[in-house]
Amino acid sequence: MFIELNPVRANMVNHPRSYPWSSYRVNAEAKVSKLITPHDEYLALSKDDLSRRQAYSDLFSSHIDNDIIKEIRNSTNGNFVLGSDRFKEEISMMLKRRVTPLKA
Repeated sequence: MFIELNPVRANMVNHPRSYPWSSYRVNAEAKVSKLITPHDEYLALSKDDLSRRQAYSDLFSSHIDNDIIKEIRNSTNGNFVLGSDRFKEEISMMLKRRVTPLKA
């Protein structure tokens, strides 16, 4: 949902379905595409296609808080892990390196 809404946040389109490179029409409106393979998270939304498309479409009726958008961008730009403290600690231990920014 975050990625699909980037063109909307950039005022390029009013809805993700209007952006030509968006997978929204495939996932929510059953448009056929040879370029898009359903992701496991998408498939987990429901067992049948119609309910899955509706569940996906419903995701876009909620608002992503600006603080969450900022956190996603900071993590992505800084190459840091995004998630709970426990998750960050587990990833840090697995990678044997720091996965969060240092305190200023």
